[in-house]
Amino acid sequence: MMEDELALWLAAEDGEDEMVMSQNGGLGSTPTAFMGKHQARANVVNEIIGAEREYVKHLCDVVEGYVKQAKKRPEMFPMEKVTVIFSNIEEIYEFARELLFQLELCVNKEQPHLSELGDCFLTHARGFEMYSDYCNNHPAACEELRELYRIKKYKHFFEACRLLQEMIEIPLEGFLLTPVQKICKYHLQLAELFKFTPTDHPDHPKVKAALEAMKKIATLINERKRKMESIEKLAAWQMLVDDWEGSDILEESSELIYSGELHKINHAGWSQERYFFLFDHQLIYCKKDLLKKSTFGYKGRIGMDSCQVVNIPDGRDSQYNVSVRNAWKLHDSHKDKWYLLVAKTAVAKQRWLKAFEEERNRVKDDTENNFNIPAHVKQAVITNLKQKTNLNKPKGKTRFSRTNSSSTLSSKNQVAAFATLPRKSRHKVKSDSTISQKINWFFLGKGKL
Repeated sequence: MMEDELALWLAAEDGEDEMVMSQNGGLGSTPTAFMGKHQARANVVNEIIGAEREYVKHLCDVVEGYVKQAKKRPEMFPMEKVTVIFSNIEEIYEFARELLFQLELCVNKEQPHLSELGDCFLTHARGFEMYSDYCNNHPAACEELRELYRIKKYKHFFEACRLLQEMIEIPLEGFLLTPVQKICKYHLQLAELFKFTPTDHPDHPKVKAALEAMKKIATLINERKRKMESIEKLAAWQMLVDDWEGSDILEESSELIYSGELHKINHAGWSQERYFFLFDHQLIYCKKDLLKKSTFGYKGRIGMDSCQVVNIPDGRDSQYNVSVRNAWKLHDSHKDKWYLLVAKTAVAKQRWLKAFEEERNRVKDDTENNFNIPAHVKQAVITNLKQKTNLNKPKGKTRFSRTNSSSTLSSKNQVAAFATLPRKSRHKVKSDSTISQKINWFFLGKGKL
C-alpha cells in the first residue's frame, strides 16, 4: 500500500494526466487513475466510519458520565430537569450505536472502495427525525445550564462528572452541542461519498437516494426549528388577547401567515370592523379595544380545513342584500355558515386571496413532509409560558392580564410578523398596506409588518 501511495504522489508531481487516449482513439483510464479513484472512495468510507465511531464514543461519555449520574441524584435533578438538559440524547445514543453497527457490517475490509453504505442510511432515514426534538430543545438546555452553573454544587457536580469520565475540558454545553452539529454533517459526508462513487458501482443508486433522504432530514429539522420559534410567539400572543374562548391556538396552528383589518358584514347588513389573523388551519378575528389601542378582544374563529373561499364581483350581493366592493365570501361547510368580508382596496383583497391560497399550500406541505410539531411539544410551550406568566387559564371564557404577561415576554418575541414566516419556495405575502404602520407582530415587537 505504501508503494501504491508513493506511485500516486510521484505521478501527481510529474503532472501525469488521469486519463490518456486509448489505442482506438477513445478515452481510457490508466491504472494509476483507477487506483486514485478507488483510494479516494476508500478514504471517504473510512472517514465516515471513523467519524461515526468517535461520535458514538462521545455520546457514550455524555450518557454514562452525565445523564446516568444526574438520574442518581433526584434531589438535584428531578426528571423534568433531566429532560430539559439532556432531551432525548439517550435515544439518539442507542440509534447511533445501531447505525454504526450496521455501517461496519457494510464495510468491505479488504477493498473498502467496494463498500456499500447507501442502503444502511436509507434503512435508518426515518430514525434521524428524532434529532428534530433534540435540536429544538437545545436552546432551553443551554439556558437551564447557564442558571445551574451559577450554583456551586451544580458546577462542582458537572466538573466531577467530566473528570470521572476523563473527557476534555469544555463545559457540558459543548458536549451537548455535538448532536446538533452531527446531524448537519451527514448529507455532506454522503455528498462526498457520492462524488467518488462511479455510476457503475453497485452502491451508486442507493448513495444517491440516501443523499436526497438526508437532505430532506436537514430540511425537516430546519423547518421544525422555524416552527418552534413561531409557536412560542403564537402562545405569547394568545396570552395578550382578552376574552379568549375555545381551544388554545396551538392545538390547531403553528404559524401566522397573514393579518390585517377587514370589514365583516353580518346578515342584517351591518358592517363590523375586525382584525383578522390567518394561521394555518384557522382564521381568528378580534375587535380592537378603543381605549387600549394595542389590545385585542377575541370575537371568533373560522376553521380553514372545512372552508371555501368564494371570490365575488363588485356590486350588490343578493344573499346579504348589500352593495360591496373588494369583497369575498367564506363558506364553512362544517357549520354551513357564510361570512362576507370586505377589504379597503382591491390590492388588499388580492393579497388576502393569495394568503388563503398560501395557507392551503402550507398545510399541504406540512402534511406531506411531516413538518408538523408534535402535540406534546406544543403543550410544553403552553405550559412553560403559563408558568412564566403565572397565569392558570380555566376552561371556557378567560380574561388575561396584559400587564402581567407582557412584562415577562423575552426579546426573542420582538420580531416583525413576516420576518420568518414565508418559506423560500413560496411567494412572499406582505401585510395589508392599510394597517402596516399600525400593527406589529401581535403588538409584541417594534418591527413593521
